[in-house]
Amino acid sequence: MSESGAAAGQAPGLRELKKRRTYAAISEAAIGLFLERGFDAVSVAEVAAAAEVSKPTLFRYFPAKEDLALHRFADHEDESARVVTAGGRAGVGALDALERHLRERLAARDPITGLCDDPRVLAYQRLLYGTPSLVARLFVYTRRSEAALSDALGGDLRAQLAAGQIVVVLRTLAERNWRRIEEGESADEVEAAAVAAAELAFGQLRGGLGL
Repeated sequence: MSESGAAAGQAPGLRELKKRRTYAAISEAAIGLFLERGFDAVSVAEVAAAAEVSKPTLFRYFPAKEDLALHRFADHEDESARVVTAGGRAGVGALDALERHLRERLAARDPITGLCDDPRVLAYQRLLYGTPSLVARLFVYTRRSEAALSDALGGDLRAQLAAGQIVVVLRTLAERNWRRIEEGESADEVEAAAVAAAELAFGQLRGGLGL
């Protein structure tokens, strides 16, 4: 669930905290079942039972079964937009802010960058990329991420084109990192190449986008 649920600068209230806990609990129960038995072999009713909620409650939080497995991406879908907005307030250019943020997340081994060799993260990524319906649903999240970033960049055609390119670059870098780790390298072994690839990618973006 996006951080936008709470007003900027304010701690979430008890009701919002309860909603977030329920949201996370349902998804974690679902992912546990999906990892154990496979996405297609688990029903929504089984997820609801495991999370101890009713099906109508589950669907209030997750409109589609695929969303149960993708809440981790939902948490990040406006991340680039927030980074650009915060950078703008501090007088930092959009690409500089995004590259700095990516480097920080690489150093932190954030799973969203693909540079994470935690076995649980790798199992989740195998589930995601090995399930066609999840890959297809991920496209919805990607489009929302593009729209949010486009708005942060100004919302015109130039911003839309830039947002699309930036989102593709970030996804490509993450998938490249994940595939190298999946093939047997550790995150520590991949890190230098991941940082170099990020530098190359943002250099190309600067040359083509002029942001």
